[in-house]
Amino acid sequence: MITLRAPRPGDYGWIVQRHGLLYAQEQGWDARFEGVVAGVVSDFVKSFDPAGEACWIAEHAGQPVGSIMLVRESDTVGRLRLLLVEPGARGLGVGDTLITECLSFARRAGYAEVVLWTQSNLLPARRLYERAGFVLEESWPYEGFGEGLISETWRLKFPAEI
Repeated sequence: MITLRAPRPGDYGWIVQRHGLLYAQEQGWDARFEGVVAGVVSDFVKSFDPAGEACWIAEHAGQPVGSIMLVRESDTVGRLRLLLVEPGARGLGVGDTLITECLSFARRAGYAEVVLWTQSNLLPARRLYERAGFVLEESWPYEGFGEGLISETWRLKFPAEI
């Protein structure tokens, strides 16, 4: 069973550490990626607005197995950030659970759409985004923390309420 909770002391450091280590091991990305993640986390903590922003930690058997954030991009646009699912928890529905909660919060917060940035080689994450209704909007070469990367912007527009 997967449970979601708000971050507790130490969780933001865990998000940075797990992203840095996991993506170095699985993708060969260098320390610049960990720096990007640390910057996202730092910005989130410094300017956190609970009316339009949130972070969730997924747990399984009492252990953290995933994370996701939603941050304010503008009054009408939320940005999904830092989706992570631990290798041992993949296939348990962690990613779907995190994304569903994130999008539900975005709707309640009044966002008209949610955008995200990812890399084309992260196929499992891309499948999760597609399943949630996101559409690939733009791609471009990116050498920010590894060679041969293709960055992507994905967008999900919520249906207008009648």
